[in-house]
Amino acid sequence: MENFKSHFKFNKQERSGIFFLLLIIVLLQIAYWAVSYLPDNKASESLMLNSKEQYLIDSLKVQGSNKSEPKIFPFNPNYITDYKGYTLGMSTEEIDALHSFRKQGKFVNSAEEFQEVTHVSDSLLEKISPHFKFPDWVVKKAPAKETKAEAYNDKTEVSIQIIDINSATTDQLKEISGIGDKLSARIVKFRDRLGGFLVNEQLYDVYGLEPNVVQRALKRFQVLNPPAVMKINVNQATATELSQLVYINYQLARKIILYREAQDGIDSIDELKNIEDFPSDKIDRIALYLSL
Repeated sequence: MENFKSHFKFNKQERSGIFFLLLIIVLLQIAYWAVSYLPDNKASESLMLNSKEQYLIDSLKVQGSNKSEPKIFPFNPNYITDYKGYTLGMSTEEIDALHSFRKQGKFVNSAEEFQEVTHVSDSLLEKISPHFKFPDWVVKKAPAKETKAEAYNDKTEVSIQIIDINSATTDQLKEISGIGDKLSARIVKFRDRLGGFLVNEQLYDVYGLEPNVVQRALKRFQVLNPPAVMKINVNQATATELSQLVYINYQLARKIILYREAQDGIDSIDELKNIEDFPSDKIDRIALYLSL
């Protein structure tokens, strides 16, 4: 019995060792518990932060989508600025056309007239025209004004004085709706390059001039005094001489020379339509300047 008790009897040094061993075990348990707990806690905090950040991102996306399509308030289209026109989706040419029209002291009084002046697309007009706000007197008088205009046109159409387009000034050209400073100057420049218009249809060849504007212009301007033209012999001319024509550049002139040499001469002006890149739709106008 005494021998059995001796196994559980420790001296002071042994008791101290056992105490420190137990202390180390307890500390290790605490450290293990702390290490295993902290990652979960951090993950939880990270999840909370991520959810808050995601909410903020979603909120910003909603605000961004709302800002991408700004609300359009009612406005008078006669006073569209460059910036306003840009935000509405108008091109620089369309904005300039409106400003040129307004510089003449004129006003657009309907969505249809706005499109006629600016040449905006049907889709853009459909988008912005519901926001047009005209003065009350314009809205009330619009039907009566249209009727009077029609009656006036019926009575005076035959009495409109036709002006020779070869002597028309830029100021006179700008009286036509749809023709401003740029287009009027471009018409005169094209006329000078031609040496004068020979036929009315050449007005359609002015760059940037819409067909409906040409039709309006031809009601006021016509070729009354065509210039005398010295025609170029297509079978004898050099590429440089042919390229002097407005409708023929040097590359096309070279192709005409090569075709002429391959065919041993050109028998008809219509043959030119067989040449690659030749503007066949303008053959009638080009023929005015050529001979065989």
